[in-house]
Amino acid sequence: MRKAFLWALAVLITMGAAVFQRLTGPTYPLKGKADVSGLKVTYRLDRSVEIARDHEVKVDIPDASVSGAVVWKRSKVDEPWVRVEMKREGGALVGALPKQPMGGRLEYRVLLTKDNDEVSLTGNEPADIRFKGSVPAAVLIPHVLIMFLAMLFSNRAGLAALGGKEKTCKLVLWTLALLFLGGFVFGPLVQKFSFGVFWAGVPYGFDLTDNKTLIAFLLWGAAAIAGRKGRNARGWVLAASILTLVIYMIPHSLLGSNYKFLVTPK
Repeated sequence: MRKAFLWALAVLITMGAAVFQRLTGPTYPLKGKADVSGLKVTYRLDRSVEIARDHEVKVDIPDASVSGAVVWKRSKVDEPWVRVEMKREGGALVGALPKQPMGGRLEYRVLLTKDNDEVSLTGNEPADIRFKGSVPAAVLIPHVLIMFLAMLFSNRAGLAALGGKEKTCKLVLWTLALLFLGGFVFGPLVQKFSFGVFWAGVPYGFDLTDNKTLIAFLLWGAAAIAGRKGRNARGWVLAASILTLVIYMIPHSLLGSNYKFLVTPK
């Protein structure tokens, strides 16, 4: 009964961390409401899309007296903004952002005009959108599931160490094995399909997702070494579990892979 309770608690902690990470990440759609000359407009602006085609920017707004435009430029590039007038399609205004190479980012704003009053949906700050390649489900699904399980076993091992009455050796080894499989087998495949490289973390770059995986793996490797031959390593296991949870709480794709445009940056 006690083990079942600890597994249930580990599941709740893991799911809570996953939801928090998802909702706070830079790839999560930007949602909000804006006032356009007294008209309340609800919007949803994507921040992560695939490179297969130009990205459609759509705002549902039945009022035909409202017109709109999308202005965009390449992220961190000193160049003029491009303005594209939106077209009305039924009860919506639709514009387009040109597709970019893998990792290419655009800054963009949606401008709506009513009664000669022009309003930017996001205010003075533009939305940022990154383009990526398509990842096959046979690669993406195992990666996500295995990394979820790695986090689950990490939390479960931490709870076992905290309780002090349960051996942690098997839980540590399961966590380490799952991190390796999800982060260093399927992870590089996801990175390759998305951004054209297998690894963008240290020593080749500063991709935070790759570096988070590396740090977590090293933490659990240290815990496994500390607990070899049945030694008491509860402090190591608890520390690895807490630090891994902190690492996982960092928004996914923060400081992610980016395409370097061959122009003078800001």
